Amino acid sequence: MAMPMSSPSANAMTMKALTLRALLGPMKALTLRALLGPILLCLLLPYHVHVSAADRVLLEAKKDHDKVGPKFKPGPWKHAHATCYEGGSGTFGGACGYHDVVKEGYGLKTVALSDALFNKGQSCGACFEIRCVDSPQWCKPGQPVVSVTATNHCPPNYNLPSDNGGWCNSPREHFDIAKPIFLQIAEYKAGIVPVEYRRVPCKKIGGIRFTITGNPYFNEVMVWNVGGSGDVTSVEVKGDGKLPWTPLKRMWGQRWTTDAKLVGESLTFRVGESDGRTITSVNIAPKNWQFGQTYEGKNFD
Repeated sequence: MAMPMSSPSANAMTMKALTLRALLGPMKALTLRALLGPILLCLLLPYHVHVSAADRVLLEAKKDHDKVGPKFKPGPWKHAHATCYEGGSGTFGGACGYHDVVKEGYGLKTVALSDALFNKGQSCGACFEIRCVDSPQWCKPGQPVVSVTATNHCPPNYNLPSDNGGWCNSPREHFDIAKPIFLQIAEYKAGIVPVEYRRVPCKKIGGIRFTITGNPYFNEVMVWNVGGSGDVTSVEVKGDGKLPWTPLKRMWGQRWTTDAKLVGESLTFRVGESDGRTITSVNIAPKNWQFGQTYEGKNFD
């Protein structure tokens, strides 16, 4: 059967439709590309432009989020004894590694702890409330309470009995209080007085301070002005380049060390406390940080 022949007008119409489709097809693609291009650019650009090395450290800090928990609360009252010792702002922080307790914000409200409380330096920075009790002759009227920070160690003296001169011998819990503060709760002539004490949160102004000393091959960091429980149990550092999270070792008191290469990197520090909480201070030391300088981070509440 013969196929019907197309008319010239029908062929012309078919050609026009094909031509229009050929023209509109790329235009639609171009139009779609033109519309979606800026949208895709807006969506993708922030990730490529704004994620700097510093921001990557922040993102990693959030990824490895800090350990959180309830705020540190006062503990129960316990019994101990207290004496006093003389010194100054440059000596009251000896065993904990503090340079000058007044300049570093502790004032003279400081105390040296016996072995049983000092815990090989881990208790440095812990805060206590102390009051004189059970000694009307020597306690100040009204049993005033003093707040002190542990900044020193009262060493044992095993040549003397624990109840007669060897006050700081283990396992005695004993406080050797800076003399000006001891005089707020007891008479100097008392020598030694019975006290009650309890751990309390440390209330600090500003953030945790990190003082970096040493040299490119040995870095020492003094951690001070710590809030919360006050006693630092761990310190880590991370750079914005090659340096991964690196734990520091306690040298003594609140002085921490590492032989990792820190020079030339912006530094992030993470601090842990005895209550299990951690806090991360991101990029607080710039790339051009210098030995002997102090940098301020966040603080526990």
